[in-house]
Amino acid sequence: MDVKKLVAQMTLEEKASLCSGLDFWHTKPIERLNVPSIMMSDGPHGLRKQDERADHLAVNESIEAVCFPAGSAMAASFDTELFHTLGDALGASCQAEKLALVLGPAINIKRSPLCGRNFEYLSEDPYLAGQAAAAYIKGVQAHNVGVSVKHYAANSQEHRRMSSSSEIDERTMREIYLAAFETAVKEAKPWTIMCSYNRINGTYASENKRYLTDILRGEWGFDGFVVSDWGAVSDRVKGVEAGLDLEMPASRGVNDAKIVKAVSEGRLDEKYVDLAAENILNIVYKYVENAKPDTVWDKEQQHELSAKIAEECMVLLKNEGGILPLTKSDEIAFIGEFAKCPRFQGGGSSHIRCFKTTSALEAAEGYPNVRYAKGFDIETDTTSETLLKEAEELAKKSHVAVVFAGLPDSYESEGYDRVHMRLPECQNELIRRVAAANPNTVVVLHNGSPVEMPWVDGVKGILEAYLGGQAVGKAIVRALFGEANPSGKLPETFPLRLEDNPSHLFFGGEKDIAEYREGVFVGYRYYDKKKMQVLFPFGHGLSYTSFAYSNLRFSKKEMTEHETLIVSVDVTNTGKVFGKEAVQLYVADKESTVFRPEKELKGFQKLALSPGETKTATFTLDSRAFAYWNTQIHDWHVESGAFDVLIGTSSRDIRCVETVDMSSDVQLPVTYTMDSIFLDIFGNPRAKAAIKPMFDAILGILGPQEGESSTALEAISPEMMEAMLRYMPLRCGLSFGGGRISEDQLNALLEQLNRA
Repeated sequence: MDVKKLVAQMTLEEKASLCSGLDFWHTKPIERLNVPSIMMSDGPHGLRKQDERADHLAVNESIEAVCFPAGSAMAASFDTELFHTLGDALGASCQAEKLALVLGPAINIKRSPLCGRNFEYLSEDPYLAGQAAAAYIKGVQAHNVGVSVKHYAANSQEHRRMSSSSEIDERTMREIYLAAFETAVKEAKPWTIMCSYNRINGTYASENKRYLTDILRGEWGFDGFVVSDWGAVSDRVKGVEAGLDLEMPASRGVNDAKIVKAVSEGRLDEKYVDLAAENILNIVYKYVENAKPDTVWDKEQQHELSAKIAEECMVLLKNEGGILPLTKSDEIAFIGEFAKCPRFQGGGSSHIRCFKTTSALEAAEGYPNVRYAKGFDIETDTTSETLLKEAEELAKKSHVAVVFAGLPDSYESEGYDRVHMRLPECQNELIRRVAAANPNTVVVLHNGSPVEMPWVDGVKGILEAYLGGQAVGKAIVRALFGEANPSGKLPETFPLRLEDNPSHLFFGGEKDIAEYREGVFVGYRYYDKKKMQVLFPFGHGLSYTSFAYSNLRFSKKEMTEHETLIVSVDVTNTGKVFGKEAVQLYVADKESTVFRPEKELKGFQKLALSPGETKTATFTLDSRAFAYWNTQIHDWHVESGAFDVLIGTSSRDIRCVETVDMSSDVQLPVTYTMDSIFLDIFGNPRAKAAIKPMFDAILGILGPQEGESSTALEAISPEMMEAMLRYMPLRCGLSFGGGRISEDQLNALLEQLNRA
């Protein structure tokens, strides 16, 4: 379809009509020109297709579908192939349901454990989130179905989400909050981007030209259409000019008329309306011309796939004394209502109406020695002495007691943030009582974000299941009994307590202003820099086997910013069972002139290893892996100097380290003035050579003279004198030069410095 030619045939009113939805889920058709309508659906981890009485918050019923593990669980896999597999399944489902777009993945950064939508977001780390998102997008779009990457940008809280302004400095925005979107756009070419509700430094995302056009299209090359989050439009005319193509849901023609009026009155150039229409229609026809309505959607097969995916996402946090895996012949107690009614997804726009679910209790039906006690009521936080005693008695009679705990639906959801990081107290009390009754206690957690664990030292095992989808019970049982070996790693840090989080003092903001004062020090970047004790570090995850790392090697030991570095490391399964290991690569700038994190994730690879088997993990690092965002040049910048490349099993468990020397030919623009201090001038070798004679002369003048008593200067050491002089501005040469340095000499020297 020649979209430009088609748009040229449209009236202004028809073009404007394309810029908003027909209803809650469809784009508008134009019958006169046979322009079709397409449908989209929520669904980062499963379809929530609604036809009649559609809504945005899962109030009304949607079709029966398959709920895969949520983003929080998926990210724990540290496996891009798994993300591609999920995307592939969803893409096929969309074709079968005649859906052109699926709204997701959601890749906002987990700035705080309190964000209500953390369960569907991927990570506190933008590299992990970006690589995972790119793989997911490629999987979906291989079926000629588009995604809508969301929520662009800086949407890390639900509190006042439709009006708050995320106040973020340029470097933090680039390194933390834009980086995952940049990777997704550049590497996977998503069909659409969904702009967020919030304002960014005072301007609504839906009318922010800097982010929607200058960066997204101009810098990153995005060529799809930008859609608003549902209800995110403030000023529709400003939005069109800024680069917001499609408003959702329908505005019943109100905003379409505003667009027409603005053009008619000369307040909006019609070229922006043309561009929006073209962007939308390019995607409409991309789907329509490649639709496969005969695609078969096998829900039972996808249910089994959901279980297999969930297995890869299980994180074994603790396994004291090898309490896990369990033995089928032993008496095992399953305690806690989540064993029977698991929480496996979050609330809100991503909520799936599952065609079936499998609980741990159902999955263990063939295990003759598994007994169940309710332990607590999911719907309340009331401690029941009757339920506690029943649980204690069962625990006493069992070899191992497994407590299924977690966050109820009401604790984390779209629309509001959590107010604390605790489990319901009835569950904490249950865990304490069961652990006292049976020293062999294991806790399985169902939660979308970190929780405090006051009982962590009193239990022997902890299995983090996150929100593992509708077949999570099957995956949990397989992991508990060793039929599957847990291989997940935490995509976020679990702090000891909420107050330890770097955003704690400012999260949520004051009224409509949310200041991101922690800057680039989000998650492990903060905890590791502070060398702060945490509950479980970023990247942590145990296994039923063990792995040895060796033979870290580089393709070169010296490189320029224009070259790439190949890093390889050997990993051996030194245990007795098959297992998978997520190898993590971090980069640390040893000589940075700016504040940088101690280390940053720049690569990961998951290896499957049989006992005794060795495989090589290989990573390719370009200059971006070593760069920070320089606000002076408004670009990525690599400094010359030494960088450590660290290989580890978490951000706190580093197994191998080697150093590479980086050479950068970027000369930062510097203009010296009379207020420039000697220390800063010395940072430029050529400028230092020009200024050093004057520095030495002043040092000599201020120091003790030959034959002169130094009594008056005895409190000032030579080191102190030199340090004081280094912080002295150039203009002080007049004051402390003893009359030997004139203003003309200083001006001449300044000219020489600025030519250096």
